[in-house]
Amino acid sequence: MERADRAAFFRFVVPSVLAFALSGVYTIVDGFFVGNSLGDLGLAAITLGYPVCAFIQAAGTGVGLAGAIRFTILRGQGREEEAGGCAGGTAVLLAAVSVLLTGLVMCFLAPLLRLLGAEGETFSPTAEYVRVIALGAALQVFATGLVPFIRNLGGAAYAMGAMIGGFLTNIALDYLFVWVLSWGMAGAAWATLAGQGVTMLAAVWYLARKKAGFRLPAAGRLPGIALGLLRAALAPFGLTFSPTLTMILMNRFLMDFGGEGAVAAYGCVSYVTAIVYLLLQGVGDGSQPLISGYFSRGKLAAMQRARHLAYLAGGGVAAACLVVLLLLRGWVGTLFGASHETNGEVARVLPLFLATLLPLAYVRITTAFLYATERSGLSYLLVYAEPVLLLALLLALPGPAGLGVMGAWLAVPLAQATTWIIALCVKHHTDRTAFSRTAG
Repeated sequence: MERADRAAFFRFVVPSVLAFALSGVYTIVDGFFVGNSLGDLGLAAITLGYPVCAFIQAAGTGVGLAGAIRFTILRGQGREEEAGGCAGGTAVLLAAVSVLLTGLVMCFLAPLLRLLGAEGETFSPTAEYVRVIALGAALQVFATGLVPFIRNLGGAAYAMGAMIGGFLTNIALDYLFVWVLSWGMAGAAWATLAGQGVTMLAAVWYLARKKAGFRLPAAGRLPGIALGLLRAALAPFGLTFSPTLTMILMNRFLMDFGGEGAVAAYGCVSYVTAIVYLLLQGVGDGSQPLISGYFSRGKLAAMQRARHLAYLAGGGVAAACLVVLLLLRGWVGTLFGASHETNGEVARVLPLFLATLLPLAYVRITTAFLYATERSGLSYLLVYAEPVLLLALLLALPGPAGLGVMGAWLAVPLAQATTWIIALCVKHHTDRTAFSRTAG
């Protein structure tokens, strides 16, 4: 890869990785403050309720990234008016998604929480957290949905700064609301919303100052734009939400076979592994503006070189996280205020989840490349293979195979390893078809 291309790659990817790292810390800040305030019950409750927050943010990411990719490709082809209509249509769709999600969660709160596994003592604190999160869905959807446009307009460093501002706000208000004012679960939720609100306002200010060209498309074109965006959004949405979908499935089976203690232990594991997953997504999404730009101009060889560099960067991030978390595995539960027994369980099972980090990096970079080049069908395959495989393994291992709670713990690495094999086949197919010529 030429020096200028490498410099451009790191100029996009490094701020993206740092921004996603902060996004990952978002997922553990509430757990840290609530766990150290309310103990295992609070930790279990926030673990059960967090998937709702993650779903809302993933919906914003999916729609926003789909819009930003199409926006970049249209601009690269010189179709400025269509690009502006795409951006405006994305904003309209983000608003519609916000209203829909708030309404659905508030109308179906009780059955939703029971579906997630909130029962008995965990139901009330989980409902307290989720109710507030749902009310502020618009802040989360727009915060996550506008940031991809900033990156694709060359503002990767600014996007990182916007997320830093939101992250610091979340920490400060978590301390104030949860520890000082003792607002409990609701306080943690309000702190999360305030942090996302800061990021959203920073994003709006940047796009207005940049004069990004957002314009409302004609009413007749809006349904077609929205439908196209929703189709493209399924892959980045799924990639963002897949760790949380794993959390939902694991919570249900761990509650059945291991009880509240196993759910609390998995909460600690999922918080720290979620950061690694987001770091890997940062590599993939950080390289996306470059890859989409090369794709729009037909520069296939440059696109392939960018993907190769993304594989190297993703593998390096995964290897570093593997070593650090293995060394610190005995302290992870303590960080979240878990009991001695729960902390011991975390230290025992965490290596199972770390064993597949390198294959997972490969899968995530491959998936990001596919949706950056609008290969939606193949990206769907990689995104949704893991949760489907996980569900099959969870149905088979703990009960019918007689492995109990250990069967549930083994299901995640086995599903990820199988998805990696599928990703190898997908990459081979893509290389044979898309890169049969190397002009660029």
